[in-house]
Amino acid sequence: MFLACENRYVGAVMFSVALLCICLKGYALFTGKVGFIPEKHGREEFSVLLLGLLGNAIGTILGGYLIRAGLPKLGEAAETLCQAKLLQLPGQTFVRALFCGILMYLAVSIYRDQKNVIGILFCIPVFILSGFEHSIADIFYFAASGIVSVKAFGFLWMVILGNSVGGMLLPAVSMIGGSKND
Repeated sequence: MFLACENRYVGAVMFSVALLCICLKGYALFTGKVGFIPEKHGREEFSVLLLGLLGNAIGTILGGYLIRAGLPKLGEAAETLCQAKLLQLPGQTFVRALFCGILMYLAVSIYRDQKNVIGILFCIPVFILSGFEHSIADIFYFAASGIVSVKAFGFLWMVILGNSVGGMLLPAVSMIGGSKND
């Protein structure tokens, strides 16, 4: 939807549909789960998280290739988007991904703790309109773009790292500073 939407504000709001569906249906999204690792940091939880990342990557790669084949104009839009992403310096990519991770954690934790979608409806458009990087979305975009390169692979790993650090930042600080209700 984001690639097809001419109005970036509408596209940013429509991007929320994915996380709304994921949370309401109880599906696993890497960026929605990584922030909870500080609370549950056993080997099993970490293995499940990595398996989720692999599943998210496979699903979005397949989806991206199907979009490229079925809707070539969206593939072209993805290619333009990804070419711009590859111009970022690694540090810029990490910071953009870090802030996305923070917002993803907030969106999911508000939904989880309050049973309220308000965090999703605000945090997702904020990260989109701010130009922050989301690893799973970026994997989709690169698949839809047809760009396969060492540089693209490195970019995606930097985004995964940034999303992970960002997602775990607030819970880790909360654990260090005391309970989250203080």
